[in-house]
Amino acid sequence: MNRQEKIHWADVIAAEVRQDIPHRIATGITPSGPIHIGNMREVLTGDIVYKAMQEKGLEVELMYNADEFDPLRKVYPFLPEEYSKYIGMPICDIPCPCGKHKSYAEHFLEPFLNSLEELDVKPKVLRSSELYRSGMFTEEIKTALENAPRIKKILESVSGRQLPENWVPFYPICSSCGTISNAELLEHDPEKHLVRYRCGCGHEGVCDYSKGEGKLVWRVDWPMRWKALGVTIEPFGKDHAAAGGSYDTGKKIVEEIFGGSAPFPVPYEWISLKGKGAMASSTGVAITIDSMLEIVPPDVLRCLIVKTKPEKAITFDPGMGLLSLIDEYSKIAEKGEGREYEFSKISSVATDIPFRHLVTVVQTARNENDIFDILERSGYNVTNRDAVIRRVHRAEKWVEKYASDMVKFTVAKELPPECAELSDGQKKAISNLVGKYSALNTWNAGDLHNVVYEAADEAGIDSKELFTAIYISILGKQRGPRAGWFLEALGRDFVIERLKETVE
Repeated sequence: MNRQEKIHWADVIAAEVRQDIPHRIATGITPSGPIHIGNMREVLTGDIVYKAMQEKGLEVELMYNADEFDPLRKVYPFLPEEYSKYIGMPICDIPCPCGKHKSYAEHFLEPFLNSLEELDVKPKVLRSSELYRSGMFTEEIKTALENAPRIKKILESVSGRQLPENWVPFYPICSSCGTISNAELLEHDPEKHLVRYRCGCGHEGVCDYSKGEGKLVWRVDWPMRWKALGVTIEPFGKDHAAAGGSYDTGKKIVEEIFGGSAPFPVPYEWISLKGKGAMASSTGVAITIDSMLEIVPPDVLRCLIVKTKPEKAITFDPGMGLLSLIDEYSKIAEKGEGREYEFSKISSVATDIPFRHLVTVVQTARNENDIFDILERSGYNVTNRDAVIRRVHRAEKWVEKYASDMVKFTVAKELPPECAELSDGQKKAISNLVGKYSALNTWNAGDLHNVVYEAADEAGIDSKELFTAIYISILGKQRGPRAGWFLEALGRDFVIERLKETVE
């Protein structure tokens, strides 16, 4: 059975949801900091399910809700201390850190939405502040306030937590201090949609929730949106899926308070950064999606999510693990074994040049013209120069940011002094290699690599000793990149001349 015939996890979900109704898949996040690859799992999971359902012929819409009506919780490590004065205020109303966006929220949201476009994820984008301030949730807020005791009872019975006696499901925005306040509600006028409150700052005021002058608490806001927006499917983190968690409480609240139904759940595990743990902007353990797209094609990031069931954890390694992921993706793309939803509509693999080869080329070439000469000499199609340059820049960024020392190298301009320590057997093998390389009709990686074994065998030494001698003669160290691609990139004249110098 080939890959296309196997049942993918997204196909299972597409088969399990109701087949007789139109669907709305909801994804979203609070853009309180750089939106990273860990966050990407939610929206890409939603998009993969969306495309699988489309493939099945179901009527479905994908939504992305930016929860930018949430408050700033604290001064995160990436913020100046002056932002302490904005703690508690909606992030949609806080100034942009760089001064180039209309708000703090948009500062982080804009690059993320641009990245989604590159990933071929095209949801209907909603912003919580606009929904609240347009009055869309007015009746639901009224219902929640009028049923506060019932909601409190549900939350306590399902979650097992004890809430304060005066608990209410609504936080007004204080007209004095500007914070979304867990204020004391003094009076509710359901006809005029007004709430009189006393904020923790001491101010007493009135807010009009039909104008978005407050918001529901999270555990009530979420099920309220299921009903108001007609959500039928939603991916969400494993924390919400825990027994007594916000999905369990939300299911009871949407049914008993708002008269709706909970969406089909698609819980997912976290993406962790290798050696550092779960990604989180607040702790600085994160790699943003836009910065990762500077290095890898969008299809490779889709592959990271597509190949793993949502309930399985992913450990992301931006170093050598990323090279393996790119290789894995290339094999899938080359064989045509992927499903349509595994790829973006944007051509991200513009050439057939292996990424590992490019990593070698960009460290070998002196300039852009050298890069194209090397690639043409290797037989690659470089007519689409813009596409090649994009991949070259990605390889350069990867070397700069994530390559280990064992991958980085610099070609020695002169014969390294370490060559004096080579054994007689190594020198004899290099002499054999010079003769064999000089006799080659073509200068390609496969032949260059294989001939090393012949030259070493004829000299009576282990091939590892000859590979070490090659790296010492060219780099001045005992290890280096894959020999075939490396020598191919350096070119016939340079390699033969340097090897001759080594034994003379």
